[in-house]
Amino acid sequence: MTSPAGPPPTGGGGEQQRLKLLAVTACPTGIAHTYMAAEKLAQAAASRGIDMKVETQGSIGAENVLDDNDVSSADGVIVAADKDVDLSRFVGKRVLTVGVAEGIHHPEQLIERVRSAPVHTAGATAAASASGGGKERSVGYKALMNGVSYMIPFVVVGGLLIAISLSLGGHTDPSGGLVIPKDSFWMDVNNIGVIGFTLMVPILSGYIAYAIGDRPALVPGMIGGWIANTGDLYDSKAGAGFIGAIVTGFLAGYLVLWIKKVKVPKFVQPIMPIIVIPIVATTTLGLFFIYVIGKPISWVFEHLTDWLSGMTGTSAILLGAILGLMIAFDMGGPVNKTAFLFGTGLIATGNQTVMGMCAAAIPVMPLGQGLATLIRKRLYTEQERETGLAALFMGCFGISEGAIPFAAARPAQVIPANMLGGAVAGAIAGVAGVEDAVPHGGPIVAVLGAVSGVPMFFVAVLIGTAVTALTTVTFVDVSERRRKGAAPVAGLGIAGPLEPALVGVGTGAAAGGAAGAVVAQRMVASSSAPAAEAAPTGTPNVGGTGADRKADADADTKAAATPAAEADGEVLSGYLTERTVKVALGARDKEAAVREMAELLARTGKVADLDELVATALRREEQGTTGLGEEIAIPHAKTDAVTAPVVGFARSAEGVEWGSLDGTKARLIFMISVPEAAAGDEHLRILALLSRKLMDPGFRARLIAAPDKGAVLEVLSEVR
Repeated sequence: MTSPAGPPPTGGGGEQQRLKLLAVTACPTGIAHTYMAAEKLAQAAASRGIDMKVETQGSIGAENVLDDNDVSSADGVIVAADKDVDLSRFVGKRVLTVGVAEGIHHPEQLIERVRSAPVHTAGATAAASASGGGKERSVGYKALMNGVSYMIPFVVVGGLLIAISLSLGGHTDPSGGLVIPKDSFWMDVNNIGVIGFTLMVPILSGYIAYAIGDRPALVPGMIGGWIANTGDLYDSKAGAGFIGAIVTGFLAGYLVLWIKKVKVPKFVQPIMPIIVIPIVATTTLGLFFIYVIGKPISWVFEHLTDWLSGMTGTSAILLGAILGLMIAFDMGGPVNKTAFLFGTGLIATGNQTVMGMCAAAIPVMPLGQGLATLIRKRLYTEQERETGLAALFMGCFGISEGAIPFAAARPAQVIPANMLGGAVAGAIAGVAGVEDAVPHGGPIVAVLGAVSGVPMFFVAVLIGTAVTALTTVTFVDVSERRRKGAAPVAGLGIAGPLEPALVGVGTGAAAGGAAGAVVAQRMVASSSAPAAEAAPTGTPNVGGTGADRKADADADTKAAATPAAEADGEVLSGYLTERTVKVALGARDKEAAVREMAELLARTGKVADLDELVATALRREEQGTTGLGEEIAIPHAKTDAVTAPVVGFARSAEGVEWGSLDGTKARLIFMISVPEAAAGDEHLRILALLSRKLMDPGFRARLIAAPDKGAVLEVLSEVR
């Protein structure tokens, strides 16, 4: 139980006790801004004689966690975060919720504002917000990503178990497609996979609702998703699939929010979130879907089936394209099932060509999306790339649902690309007269001998897959380029669907926290670095004058004679070395500075492709500035243009315009690059410590005043 909010407590003798405040800081990636905000808030509180404990929710997990005793004795809570933070533990306390950038730039104001912030109540949303606080996405987008992040494990586990059981335990049967003996071990494996797939849609719906309406929305969201996926409840041969789940998730979430606003007697309030709201919302949503939404869905797809039946005598190319479009539209949903059932029904009449068109289109979506994650890795998070590998495997076994996570995350880009590839595959199969004797699709049916015209079947699948993959990466890339002019996101400038944070609800234990750690690894060096290597000579100083280059050369010579040079490899665990420090950056603009920093990193011999390293870092800048404010910038690139993790540091006397949130030019610039396969969290810990240390004005002053490389390394050695 937490104590109610009120004025600051007073001690004996009428003397006011010290104010006690709590804070939680978190940014989408869980690196620099998380710790910078924490340090700024702590400094501001200390300067005012206020006790403050700050919990950081970074990529290496929650640290300095607030316990029940902390909360019970606190006079207020500041939540400076750009991702969802569980506020339920702060019920009865004054809670001020702002973006993480506010915690960095206006900590004093937040301390004043929290004293009059609204009291957080059970089930309430954010207590207050600051304009320009830096929310990185809309509530709708974050809710959708929350659902997708929880759904992905069910798609992967269910799909892979079904695929394995079909490949190892299945065989073709003209009357029943791919059949697994009922009493076999592989049927048990298949049944477990089916359970995973069955739960996939309710999970998506439930956690969309949860992100919007908190815990009371979870039950109506999940039950609504189950209803949407169960066509029998509203006389439909196929359920509404994942698209229906998205609809029910949002309906459930906003319905719960509306019910929360209804004023009820005090004696009813305790049971509202656990009994009244879930029952009312679940019943209302369920009946609404069955009687209002479900009936039209059933009617539409019955007439769609009749329309397809009337097309059997038309052009095979046109029919194949239409069936491919339908198969690819919702991947196991009602449109997909209508086309599939149409093809299945014609097998019994002796017409196997229609099923052949469907069979060629079925694997295109997962294969295409999986291929897209391989050919343009930078467009995807590590979690998405892992899901892409699973999608490739599922596609080989005709499990189109493997593409659902991508379609749910980026519907505007992925669904049209899927449909285009499916249409191409269906049309090619139609004109080639491919036949399929079993109601299943994908390469597995050809391997098992159920397809006639096997060469053209694979041609159709391969071309459709290539079309989907290329169209997807094009659409995603174009969409991101259109966002270049948008305001940068608070945090480290993470923006755009290239790297969507799969935002969970609650602390880092949720899926969103794991996703944040994945995205964070794009920004920093990995946890292993070999010993210093011989540096190549003759690296030009881009953007600098001859005097600049001479000054830097003089600094290099002077540093070589200092004792600090002997400690090469010790600063920041060896990521930052003497050869990657520059005391006088010559560049005057961001692009030139990035190239000059990349050439600085190349001195280590660990840069295999300088131009690609520069291009990757600049693409990252297009997503959002890496200027952190306080005259600091940390450009970064995760690319195989480097063979090992490297970190460089340079100072600019005049400063470089970096688009920082506080308008300051970057004078202290750290550049980080790490190979695609880098892993580990030691570098995250070091960068967290560095971010905190950079908030110390004295530390920054010493770093700026350091006369040479040796002195710079000595100052940076304070980061522990």
